[in-house]
Amino acid sequence: MAENSTNVRTKVMSQALRVAVQGAGTVAPGWVASWAEQAFLTPRRPRRSRTSEAVLATGRRRFLRLGGEQVAVWSWGHGPRVLLVHGWSGYGGQLTAFVAPLVDAGFSVVTYDAPAHGESSGRTSSLPEMKDMVSAVARATGGPHAVVGHSFGAAASALAMRDGLAVQRAVFLAPPSDPTTTVRWFSDHVGLPERVESRLMGKMEARAGHRLAEDQAWLFAPRMRVPLHVFHDEGDAEVPLASGEVYARLWPGARITRTTGLGHHRILHHPDVVRDAVAFLQEGRAAAA
Repeated sequence: MAENSTNVRTKVMSQALRVAVQGAGTVAPGWVASWAEQAFLTPRRPRRSRTSEAVLATGRRRFLRLGGEQVAVWSWGHGPRVLLVHGWSGYGGQLTAFVAPLVDAGFSVVTYDAPAHGESSGRTSSLPEMKDMVSAVARATGGPHAVVGHSFGAAASALAMRDGLAVQRAVFLAPPSDPTTTVRWFSDHVGLPERVESRLMGKMEARAGHRLAEDQAWLFAPRMRVPLHVFHDEGDAEVPLASGEVYARLWPGARITRTTGLGHHRILHHPDVVRDAVAFLQEGRAAAA
């Protein structure tokens, strides 16, 4: 089957970028490392869906000054609060399929656009900064009863919980378990020479203030005690199922639901996933009662 012209152009541009980066990295590794750092820290701004926008329009929108940025926050309903956390290059509206079911189940809901994402200010971000923002939004909105995180948002939520964020239950959708693999994937994608990749990793660790390997889920998951339900698709091309299984295997009492055919993003909208996630959060309320 012939490839469409858009895919062909994308592949040609990607190959050309790799050749250029490999060549420049040989003669000017410092400059390429600085370029790579900026590119790595800059999320894309995806097209926002009409469905998500319609749900966001029903919420109360406000901007909170957090971490030096203007952060767009939406809220709905009354009751124990559930914080919805989007992933890298995402926005709060991507999790709005959960809003109505959660409100109907007696929860209140908060979602937000992380800095450098969606309607919030900022130009760059990182996993440690997204982790800090989970806690900042949680504090600013009264503290969540539970958290639902997707992809990098799930990893950021897990790290926030590790560092003291108190929640009663958590739902992770397609959670990555090792931040160092993201740097390696990016380096391979753009064709960074090995010594430039090492410099990029050093820059990321200097920005975080610690080695990224310290944030691998297998190190902290065994110490966690919050009930966790992981949803992960077997064919996820962005975050492999093996990553979600790290949480399910090492996080005490965690359960996992493996889906088929939903990939990395459709899992956010599938009725069965939403229903089971909400039911899991309701179990927590019943147990507390």
